[in-house]
Amino acid sequence: MMNKLITLITVFFLLVVSCKKDDNSQVPLVSVNLSFNLNNPEFINLQIDNGWTYVSGGSRGILLYRISANNYKAFDRHCPYNPSSSCGLVSVDVTNLVGIDDCCGSRFLLSSGQVTQGPATRPLKEYKTTYDGSTLSVFN
Repeated sequence: MMNKLITLITVFFLLVVSCKKDDNSQVPLVSVNLSFNLNNPEFINLQIDNGWTYVSGGSRGILLYRISANNYKAFDRHCPYNPSSSCGLVSVDVTNLVGIDDCCGSRFLLSSGQVTQGPATRPLKEYKTTYDGSTLSVFN
């Protein structure tokens, strides 16, 4: 009976310890609530498919990306691989289809944020977007 109790306590302790959340494994949660008038000249790149621009906000800046006329994506530029590193910053490559972190070499599809190459195992942190024909809202 005593052995069963010790075993039960040990199993319970291991379950509690193993459920500890690893806070260093994710891009920091930052409140985002932004709006952009895409008719402004500074956003001319977002008037064509696969167009993109960087804006302030999020953890290390936000990448706005146009998939089609009414479909926009917004990703945090903070690379999800080793997010505690001060190095990881995602930039758009020359094809305008892929984001690259030159620090770790990870590559991400800008249409979805999914990893295509490199050590990253998580996709880019994506923010929600809505578009009303002129204003793009980005939020979480």
